[in-house]
Amino acid sequence: MRKLTILLIMTANCAVFAQTNPAITGWLINTTGITGRHYVAGNSTSIVDAVQANVQTVQYNATYSYISATGIPAYITGPFQDGNPSLATAQNKIFRIPLAPVQGTGTVATTGGNIGIFKNGVALFDYRDGVAWNNTTGALCGGPGNPTCPGGPGTTQAWNRDAIPAERAGFDCAKAHPAMGNYHHHQNPSAFNLDLVVLSNVCNTYPADGLYVINTSQHSPLLGFAYDGFPIYGAYAYTNTDGTGAITRMKSSYQLRTNTTRTNGPVINQVVGTQTFFNGYFREDYEYVAHPGDATYLDSHNGRICTTPEYPASLYPNGIYCYFTTVDANHNSAYPYVVGPTFYGNITVSTVTTVPSGTTTLATNSIGNSDFKVTIAPNPASEFIAIQTPMAENDMDVYLINELGQIVKSSKILQGSTLSIIETDTIYNGIYFVKVTDGKNDKTVKVIINK
Repeated sequence: MRKLTILLIMTANCAVFAQTNPAITGWLINTTGITGRHYVAGNSTSIVDAVQANVQTVQYNATYSYISATGIPAYITGPFQDGNPSLATAQNKIFRIPLAPVQGTGTVATTGGNIGIFKNGVALFDYRDGVAWNNTTGALCGGPGNPTCPGGPGTTQAWNRDAIPAERAGFDCAKAHPAMGNYHHHQNPSAFNLDLVVLSNVCNTYPADGLYVINTSQHSPLLGFAYDGFPIYGAYAYTNTDGTGAITRMKSSYQLRTNTTRTNGPVINQVVGTQTFFNGYFREDYEYVAHPGDATYLDSHNGRICTTPEYPASLYPNGIYCYFTTVDANHNSAYPYVVGPTFYGNITVSTVTTVPSGTTTLATNSIGNSDFKVTIAPNPASEFIAIQTPMAENDMDVYLINELGQIVKSSKILQGSTLSIIETDTIYNGIYFVKVTDGKNDKTVKVIINK
């Protein structure tokens, strides 16, 4: 792998950073006062919370950006139907993000709890859920309802449970849940009901969205930053690391082992009570297999050095290291999901209590909707159309228009959200147009409905 060289354009005028560095410009800033909302089980009408959603302010100097956020998204959270008593509550943190992250030893393991921050201020966790296998007792330890693991909480065990299959019943539509109020994603943050094979039906009763929509024909948007300061992208990117080639799915290089036993652990498919310890229940069921010569397979940290729309070759001629939210061919989350099991870079992101003097506050009108792009998925559509925009600085109106120019359905993309879903199961087959407007600018995309 090539050594990473980061081009940092130094200038006395910090405004230049705001124009070029995604660690400053890549955030969903709350400009409309939108607050969080949540569902409770048994009620499909969301409850409005008195907490500001998304990122509140972005400040920066020549070295860092400072991101003030509540940790609450604009999309609706909940319900969490596995008995989790928590709701998403404000975390009110200030994150310090380096403008020039650096490569590390590659041996620093991810940990439980926050290991990254998405562009709406929501936390990223790694694969684990704090539950492991205690071979001495022949039972699970850690987590609610289980005895403490030997050595105390956080002690490394031989077999650590994978949160994605183990906790799926408790994820909301956006594939996230709270830990004592700290709402977070372990995985690709797109809505369950947009996956090609849907593994959770929570969206059927409690409709919501996610941070972005997977689009197989477009480079995925910037989704956030890991705690080493390197960017996180969605599931699809350019085939080649130099920014050329077709758009393709970035693939995890981890695969399930084929062994039928676990050393000092439960047998594959062993049943204890109502729990089956299938292959893939534990993180250690996976092994890394390199794929030399195929740039679409990611490295052991779940990333690669490459060129992206936000990090163009003109400013980053040697590319930048990027993590990707890996999914399988059915768009279901694939281990190690986002970052891990080790970081590529040095851990340089931290939370601070105050922002140092001499910083510049990013103007909320510095990133507008004037050049917003509209993505439709799927197209052709049958049961629904998902309309995605990379960033909604203001509320956007969405109209589904027939060939006669008549509006047949309408919806909105709220500020700080990224998508709207229009159900089309009752719409006649034919050619339609989706128009998205913020009142000043608009974009129209042709869509085919074919049921």
